[in-house]
This record gives sequence, C-alpha cells and structure tokens, in this order.
Amino acid sequence: MTNTDKKVDAPNPASKNESELTILDKAKAFVGGWKFKVSAILSLLVGLGLVVFFWQHIIATIGMKAWSSRSGAQPIECMIRDTNTDHYVSCSAKLDGQIVPLECGADILNIGCRVNYGAAASPGVRR
Repeated sequence: MTNTDKKVDAPNPASKNESELTILDKAKAFVGGWKFKVSAILSLLVGLGLVVFFWQHIIATIGMKAWSSRSGAQPIECMIRDTNTDHYVSCSAKLDGQIVPLECGADILNIGCRVNYGAAASPGVRR
C-alpha cells in the first residue's frame, strides 16, 4: 500500500451528519448565513427610519407629559409631526374638564410646552 492509497479521517464539522450537529453548530450556521445578515440589516434600517420619523412626536409627548404632571392635567395626545416648521408639535391635555391646546417642543434641546390660545385671549384676560 502506498501513501496515496491511505485515507486520513480528520474531523470536519461540515461532514457531520445532520443528526450529529449540535444546537450551537446550527445556530452558528444560521447566524453566518447571508439571509440572516440581510434580514438584520433591513430590520435595523426600518427601526432607524421609524425612530427618525416619530422623533418629533416622541419628544413632544415627553414635554406634554411633563407639563401635564406639573399642572395637574391629564395628557391626551400629540400630533405626529411639526406641520408649520416652527419646531413645535400641537398637543392637547385635559385640565378641569376643558381641553387645553398645547404647543410642545419637537427638539431635544427644547423639551416643554406652552399653552396655545390661538386668536382667543388667554383665560386671565377674558371677562
């Protein structure tokens, strides 16, 4: 028998039977696959896009809840985006049975709300 006729059986994890693969080997193969990597990247991009889209709403809601807790009001809801580019999102809260229109900051450096009476006079001025 010559050296070329000898077969060397080296352990090769790729040549294992399907039943011999451990859970760890299966997990490594799954995570190492291209489908998993593409799915993870797409999921990350969708998540980042959602955070960017709802960022103004998230910041305004934080401000509305802070204003409501200080004033004893019940927070209702904020709009999704700043519609007139003044860096404030329209929100509303319920105070003493009345709806109070608020403008809450949509910037992380401007968290807070101001009461928006619009064209009407403030309640302290009305008689």
